[in-house]
Amino acid sequence: MSQLKSSFAVKSKFEAFYTGGKIQISSDGGYMFCGCGNRINVLDVETGKVHVTIGQDEDEEITSFCLSPNDQYVVIATQQLLLRQWDWKAQKLVRTWKAIHFAPIVSMAFDCTSTLLATGSADSTIKLWDVEKQYCTHNLRGHQGIISVVAFHPDISRLLLYTAGEDYKIRVWDLNTSKCLAEVAAHYSLVTSVDFSADGSSIYTTGRDGVVRILDTNTLTIKKTIPVFEVIESVVLLPENVEYPAINVDGESIYFITAGNKGNLRLWNSDSGKCVFTTDVVNATNQITVDSSDSSKTDSDSQNIVQMIYNKQKNNVTVVTFDQNISILGLEKLRLQKQFAGNNDEILDVKYFGEDEKFAVVATNSMHIKVFQLSNFDCEILYGHTDIVMCLDVVHKSDMFITGAKDNTVRVWKINPAVKQVSCLAIGQGHTHAVGAIAMSKVKPKFFVSGSEDCTLKLWLMSDVLDPSVTKEMHAAVTEKAHDKTICSVVVAPNDKFIASGSMDKTAKLWKASDLSLIGVMRGHRKGIWCVQFSPVDQILATSSGDGTVKLWSLSDFSCVRTFEGHDCAVLKVTFVTRGMQLLSSGTNGLVKLWTIKNNECVKTMDEHDDKVWAMAVNDAGDSFITGGADSNLIIWKDVTETEQNEVREKQEQFILQGQELSNLIQQKKYLKAIGLAITLEQPFRLLNILKEILSEEGGNDKLFSTLQKLRMDQIDALLRFAVKWNTNSRHCHEAQVIISSVLKTYPPKQLHELGNLKSSVEGLLPYTGRHFNRMSRLVQQSMFLEYTWQCMKGISSLQPHAEVEPISQETARITEETVDQSEESSSESESEPVMDNDTEANDKIRKGNLQDDSEANESSSSESDNETVKESLTQKKGKKARKKNTKTLGKDKSTKVDEIKSMELKSSEKGKSLDEKVVLQTEDLSNEDLSDNSDESDNSDSGKENGRVALKGKKLDKTKAKLVGIKGKDLDSETSESDSDSGEDDTLSSVMSEKEMLRLAQVKSSAGKRLEKGSSLEDSDDTDDDESDSEVEFKPESSSEAVTMDVEEDASDRGGVSEENIKKNLFESYIKKKKNRGSKQNLDAQVSKKTDTRRGGQKRKITDDYTVIKDKTPKVIGMQYFVDKKPDKNTHLVDDKENKVSRPLTRNLTKAAKLKSLKKPGRR
Repeated sequence: MSQLKSSFAVKSKFEAFYTGGKIQISSDGGYMFCGCGNRINVLDVETGKVHVTIGQDEDEEITSFCLSPNDQYVVIATQQLLLRQWDWKAQKLVRTWKAIHFAPIVSMAFDCTSTLLATGSADSTIKLWDVEKQYCTHNLRGHQGIISVVAFHPDISRLLLYTAGEDYKIRVWDLNTSKCLAEVAAHYSLVTSVDFSADGSSIYTTGRDGVVRILDTNTLTIKKTIPVFEVIESVVLLPENVEYPAINVDGESIYFITAGNKGNLRLWNSDSGKCVFTTDVVNATNQITVDSSDSSKTDSDSQNIVQMIYNKQKNNVTVVTFDQNISILGLEKLRLQKQFAGNNDEILDVKYFGEDEKFAVVATNSMHIKVFQLSNFDCEILYGHTDIVMCLDVVHKSDMFITGAKDNTVRVWKINPAVKQVSCLAIGQGHTHAVGAIAMSKVKPKFFVSGSEDCTLKLWLMSDVLDPSVTKEMHAAVTEKAHDKTICSVVVAPNDKFIASGSMDKTAKLWKASDLSLIGVMRGHRKGIWCVQFSPVDQILATSSGDGTVKLWSLSDFSCVRTFEGHDCAVLKVTFVTRGMQLLSSGTNGLVKLWTIKNNECVKTMDEHDDKVWAMAVNDAGDSFITGGADSNLIIWKDVTETEQNEVREKQEQFILQGQELSNLIQQKKYLKAIGLAITLEQPFRLLNILKEILSEEGGNDKLFSTLQKLRMDQIDALLRFAVKWNTNSRHCHEAQVIISSVLKTYPPKQLHELGNLKSSVEGLLPYTGRHFNRMSRLVQQSMFLEYTWQCMKGISSLQPHAEVEPISQETARITEETVDQSEESSSESESEPVMDNDTEANDKIRKGNLQDDSEANESSSSESDNETVKESLTQKKGKKARKKNTKTLGKDKSTKVDEIKSMELKSSEKGKSLDEKVVLQTEDLSNEDLSDNSDESDNSDSGKENGRVALKGKKLDKTKAKLVGIKGKDLDSETSESDSDSGEDDTLSSVMSEKEMLRLAQVKSSAGKRLEKGSSLEDSDDTDDDESDSEVEFKPESSSEAVTMDVEEDASDRGGVSEENIKKNLFESYIKKKKNRGSKQNLDAQVSKKTDTRRGGQKRKITDDYTVIKDKTPKVIGMQYFVDKKPDKNTHLVDDKENKVSRPLTRNLTKAAKLKSLKKPGRR
């Protein structure tokens, strides 16, 4: 079983190398220079392949070119009026200069020394150029119209230039004087060519007037005129004193050859003026034709010779025809030696030919059939058809083939390529339209079938005896009207029993080969069928269609068994390969696809053609096929499946060995060889690990720098390519940047500029390097900020946790006493006036106005109270010393009184109005007692009175306490113990305290003094727990019969380094002011609304009260913070109107000025 093929590669390619214009041949005859569009192809005559291509990729048409006699330079003239000098052997452009002509250059010539170049232009001027010194030497004017011929005299010492133009005159120029020596009217039409005799005494000129003129170069007169009776394009003089008996050359006279529009090569005797030998390209190929007269007539019309060149060293003549065919004839017999097809135009059909399949028969867009030798593309051109040949087929393992053409005929040919002998064995006529399809029987050459545009199939029987010397006429044995439209393809089954046809009517039909009877029709394509093909092993027929699909049909029931979709255009050809297991198809887009039938998969797509692929043929072995298309390319494909598999296997083995070698080098720490091997293996990750290992060692940067200096420049280029990939990842960017730094420091810019991939590497490095630089800059900034933060924290942490609180100075005590007196006076004035109901709303507005964000309050408090704090700190230091003694003695008594008052407050809600009055009376006495504690020690008389009042009030409190102990003493004791145990847990104080809560805090003053003696900070102050903060106390003042429920929350705010004594003083002063201004139910409601609900997680705000700065280096804090929820509980902020059943909010928005005003002044009527 054959192995499935997976890949084909181009073995050889023959493309157009000549599209028109003059050609040049090197002096040794080994190379031929042919113009092809915007380039010059140098063809190796021996191999028939293009050796060198000269020209640039620019779209500039070449108008003329010339080869120097020393075969060193080629000068090209372009449509843009530029002259380019090329060293064709080195494929190097030497120089480019602008021609001074105003029209394209159409003729050029070198002198024998290869130093002077003459250019003739369509602007009627001739210019001479010194190629070595690179300047224009002469500018010759005198002709009219296009300059058709320029030629130097072979004797350079004479410095004569012969030119001809459209004025039909020949001018001779003296280059020494730049003057015209003579003007000869030798022709009555355009002069086409000139040639000099060996001694330079005569010049032979030809023109389209059908005559040859012989001029004397000394006298510049016409010596002889020879009529040839055809348009002459070229003339060549044969060497003198040489005999060629085969062509009637005796060696005594001067002979010359003419070539013209009839395609004939004529040999003339210049002395007698007679033609001694005549041949043409057809006869030069030893071709035997049916009707020589007819054939010569058609061939003469078709084989118009446009140029003929004689090569002295090879002793041959090169003939160029109008259809870009180039023939080389030996001068001895004027027989064809070699032939080239410069341009195949569109290749319509191709088949392998010969016993060893060394040849290919090609039908091109012409009436001639071309047989190529596949080794060197030596071409044999067959003449016979009078119109374009459309199709062909070969007789298996024979030297015979058949063709069909637009001349409505089919022909049977026999060719012997070894001796260049061609003969047409038979001609079949009968079709009324062009023959587009033809197929030969497979087993034996007994018959062949043809299909035509006349929609008929014809069966032709082959004769057993065919004489190459006699062309036989053939007639169709069977004719059948097969399809409704043009028949595009016919094929004979491998067993010669069936014939299949495909037509543009979208159907394929199966016929019996014996009588062309219809067996079945296959329908399913949406467009016309271009090709049909039998499977070599199965009863399967493959069809390709213009709908872009290939279908397989079962011949048993004519059903479609498989469809191959992959072409996006019409599929022109299809054929079986690999013993029927795979398919090859070609389309109009130039693609050739290889399909596997079993899995319906396209294995390979080959893209070498630029246009439609009309022709495709597979050799008998199935390992090669040939394709031809509209792009004039003939490509031979070779099966490389096994070769590629072997290469992959070898690469894998080599990769494994090199990988092991790389591992050994890394282990041995031979980093230089390891880096080179990793670059060779294209393993950037392994190379990165090597670099990381080098950098991880001691002095790694220096080692890496020294290692990179030893690398080659191609390795440096590859290393930079890898660095681009590493630089895209932040984990590997460090190594990439080290590599870049080392390379830039090691090599100068001029040397780096020579790297092939430098531009792409720099473009890939720049963006990511910028990102890494920005990231490092941000990291540096963050590290500096971290350092700054650490230094600040270091300064704060160096402070002592328990700072010594300085006693209040006498000056501070005096200022405090004055402040309390002023507040008492203002309070007494406000008490005489009744309090309005809207005071509660005003107080709520004031409270809301003072609520700010934590950070904003700290900043504003710090900026506004900085100066005041400094002053107060000086005064409070004096007052602290005086008050410290009183605090120690009274702390224990006041702590006991606070517990008693708290018990009375809780009992007052049950006892009613009488008990409430007693509590208020006792709290007033306690407040007066606190005022006496804050007074100056020097006022002994006032201090004695206050001590007496405290003793009196203490007796009353003892009586009240005795009544309350039996009711709720036990609960009060437990609450007091819980309050003491929870001290220090909460670090916030209520922003606005209720009236009774302020009274209680004022009484805690004495107990806090004891803790200050022991060195405790504000963090040890008593806080109330959550249960106590949720407790409710009811007050029933005389002015209101409604009971108001109020949530009392007790919080303590701990701030390290803040004087607790000063905090209590400020709280007490605030209480004195509020006590004088508020005593009614509305005032109590306002106080309730300012309570903090810690159960809701709202945003905290603060208001500040000034306090002193302690002795240690604690940072300045301007205010003490009170926190309250941003969204307080609705139960706290609403007062229920039991009568009207309406709930209204107690808070309103106030401006900043109103807030400040309400803080300074008490509420008025």
